[in-house]
Amino acid sequence: MTSNEPAAHDAVVLAGGGARRLGGADKPGVRVGGRALLDRVLGACADARTTVVVADPRPTARPVRWAREDPPGAGPVAALDAGLRQTATDDVLVLSADLPFLETDTVRRLLTALRSGGAEGVLLTDADGRDQPLVAVYRTAALRRELAALSADRGGLTGLPLRRLTAGLDLTRVPDPVASFDCDTWDDIATARARIREHGHVLDEWISAVKDELGIDLDVDTGVLLDLARDAAHGVARPAAPLTTFLVGYAAAQAQGGPEAVAEAARKAVALALRWAEEAAQGKPGQGKPGQEKPGQEKSAGPGGSGPDAG
Repeated sequence: MTSNEPAAHDAVVLAGGGARRLGGADKPGVRVGGRALLDRVLGACADARTTVVVADPRPTARPVRWAREDPPGAGPVAALDAGLRQTATDDVLVLSADLPFLETDTVRRLLTALRSGGAEGVLLTDADGRDQPLVAVYRTAALRRELAALSADRGGLTGLPLRRLTAGLDLTRVPDPVASFDCDTWDDIATARARIREHGHVLDEWISAVKDELGIDLDVDTGVLLDLARDAAHGVARPAAPLTTFLVGYAAAQAQGGPEAVAEAARKAVALALRWAEEAAQGKPGQGKPGQEKPGQEKSAGPGGSGPDAG
């Protein structure tokens, strides 16, 4: 690791709860915006060196390592202990599997806050100011210390609430009512599904869903592509918009490039669409071409000349 690279971190995602308030439904598999809740969380922690999901194995959009508390259903503290046993970094991201609005930027913000201060953990608080210990990053050594102390004191970790674990930690709190929003009830699910379809969110949500579905891990400037689609639709024809954006993506893939290749291909296509529109405007009936007049109209010879209106 060079001095410019961030320190590595692992992630533990707890996904094995009973979801009693959802009637026992498979909560990690419930879809919000076309993606399973678990896959949405895995997308947010994509920067982790190793991601451990504590639950029974299932298909996921990203590769993960699986763990299970013993016995299954022993509670969140036991589950966290099982996941932590498969991590090896100094810092560990700890998440629940029902966070529809968690994003990579939030995770990075938590990590930055931990590494720039002296606390043993940084967690989000919700809209009511309550701690959310499953949207947090911790010093791995501090978690292991508290887990060992709890196990020795209680004769095991089964059935213990997370607050018993975090009570012994020095924590920094970061308010974030959106990223900390979790889905415990069907009303919560409905709220999440409605929010991502709002005008300000729907496009980003759709692009993220498509990338997950197609297995694409590429960040591009969607504004560039939208401008391209607009110019192609207005300057050529409406069907040109989706076809042109497809060809731009294909060209970037052929060049084996990343976001820069997409941007360059889009730039060329935009320039072509603008030239196409300029030519179309010049050739419209009644406008004539540069240096030519409308049919039936001759050039004026100027003052005193022999044009149509001359003496």
